[in-house]
Amino acid sequence: MIYFDLFLTFLKIGLFTFGGGYAMLPMIQEEVSAHSWLNQSELIDFIAVSESTPGPFAVNIATFVGTRTGGIFGGLCATFGVVLPSFVIILFVARFYQKFKSSKLVAGAMNGLKPAVVGLIGAALLSLSVTVFFPAGLNMAVFSTAQFYVSLGIFAVAVVLAFKKFHPILIILLSAVIGIIAGLIGTA
Repeated sequence: MIYFDLFLTFLKIGLFTFGGGYAMLPMIQEEVSAHSWLNQSELIDFIAVSESTPGPFAVNIATFVGTRTGGIFGGLCATFGVVLPSFVIILFVARFYQKFKSSKLVAGAMNGLKPAVVGLIGAALLSLSVTVFFPAGLNMAVFSTAQFYVSLGIFAVAVVLAFKKFHPILIILLSAVIGIIAGLIGTA
């Protein structure tokens, strides 16, 4: 049953990923592909929409995938699945905060998880970058398309603006406007 699959899949994603939505990306990619719920291009579109809408990224992507796959109830099942582990863990941590506060075990675990989270985010970045910059596959013909250079330009502008501490919403809106203009003149 699709609803149970959505719930269990996103429960697993919520339970076994640390570091927020971006750290979940590799597992989301793997699970969504394994279930054939979305192709890579659709997933990237959903990621863009999830990032551009209010709310936590992981909740947004779970809701979008669930709704696309199983309608409104599918969206609720996926969202509940991804949120439930964090909710339970936060209740547990809040209950025993004073005991965890100075634990060397907890501090060591967190220090070990930080590089893994950065690695997962980097892996997702590389995987998504290949799909965005090389949609027809990795070949020399890509370098002769306007779409590649428009995408590269938008990426470069976004990176520069992010390092200059521009607000992320402004970067997203500017990127969308550039993409719309490029699409209207036929280069994207």
